[in-house]
Amino acid sequence: MKIILLLGKRCIFLQELKYSFQTNDRLCFVMEFAIGGDLYYHLNREVQIHKEGFSEPRSRFYGAEIVLALGYLHANNIVYRDLKLENLLLDKDGHIKIADFGLCKEEIKFGDKTNTFCGTPEYLAPEVLEDNDYGRCVDWWGVGVVMYEMMCGRLPFYSQDHKKLFELILRGAIRYPTKLSQEAKVLLAGLLVKDPHQRLGGGPEDALEICRSEFFRCVDWEAMYRKEIEPPYKPNVQSETDTSYFDKEFTSQPVQLTPPNACGPLATVDEQEEMQTNFTQFSFHNTFGSRLHEDDEEVPAFRAACQVMRQQSPGLATIQLLAARERKHSLQIDFFLI
Repeated sequence: MKIILLLGKRCIFLQELKYSFQTNDRLCFVMEFAIGGDLYYHLNREVQIHKEGFSEPRSRFYGAEIVLALGYLHANNIVYRDLKLENLLLDKDGHIKIADFGLCKEEIKFGDKTNTFCGTPEYLAPEVLEDNDYGRCVDWWGVGVVMYEMMCGRLPFYSQDHKKLFELILRGAIRYPTKLSQEAKVLLAGLLVKDPHQRLGGGPEDALEICRSEFFRCVDWEAMYRKEIEPPYKPNVQSETDTSYFDKEFTSQPVQLTPPNACGPLATVDEQEEMQTNFTQFSFHNTFGSRLHEDDEEVPAFRAACQVMRQQSPGLATIQLLAARERKHSLQIDFFLI
């Protein structure tokens, strides 16, 4: 997990880990705030207002940034496995930020396989449903699903009955709206091939196969990677804490933390090594009086956030802050006392 979170600092289309810290019984990650909301919210609004999905140019822009992000993960031997509109966020300028790395699998190179059944039902690739070993090509199936969803305003396969849904994914034919260009249809047909060995992106060149497709022919990939291409849509945010692009159904809910493990407080490595199997690349220390080596302008805001946490947990004398930063491919751990 440490490696995956660090990659967010190196790829501008991945949500970045800003900080992490621990309380007595919880490990908390402070992620970059993508203020523009997720594509699920934006697509639903587009369908409600215009009765159709995004335009092809807008879908092409988002698709290109998604391909660059997944290509970067694959180049680092990581398969993402949970591509869906809810995990595709927009920053303040309208650029993509892929979020939620909980299902990522490390050490998956071309030809390597894994077999965990995981993901979101509507986005599962056929090879996952068939309980076969699968590789990084499952991500390109996911790209096909979200690209179809963006351009058509609906999922390529859907049923409230999961058994019927899975049958459609495995054997159902795809129907394309007449308004789609031939280039878009060819791209989607290539990404949604049920045989992963024949799927676009399924070869050793991975993302490059998709980049060379006719649909993306007009994309300047170097400029796209440097964020030099203006997004087709820019969120109209009023402040750094604007939540208008997030459904009020969620923002109005009270914050409820996941109940801590019944085993008790979060132990240090020395105290209960067995409990640390999920955090083998992290360290936790009760270090007092050390300083936070971060930019001066970041400290007050972060200290204020921690003060809120302290008020919510009166019994917690100190909050240990893990400032995650990339330094010679390692995780620098710093703390400060509040």
